Amino acid sequence: MAIWAKAALFVGGMAASTLGIKALTSKCAKKVYTHTTAAALRGKDAVMENVTKVRECCGDIAADARALNEQSAQQSDANIIEDTYTEETADEEVTGDEV
Repeated sequence: MAIWAKAALFVGGMAASTLGIKALTSKCAKKVYTHTTAAALRGKDAVMENVTKVRECCGDIAADARALNEQSAQQSDANIIEDTYTEETADEEVTGDEV
């Protein structure tokens, strides 16, 4: 009996797979696959547009940050030069050296 049950399952599996292949290759199924693929491609395009927008915004932010850092560095350099000038002037006043 076990052999007949195994044989029946084997034949049933073959029949199911044959029917499955027929169903998957039918015109209706191909139409569904085509529409699904088209929707996935439209979704991909929408995602890529958003990615491009985010990249542009990140580029703008990075450029603004670089400009801010350069401005800060220039102000820092100006403060160092001003502090050095003030110290030299104070030293001259204390020692009484005037040029």
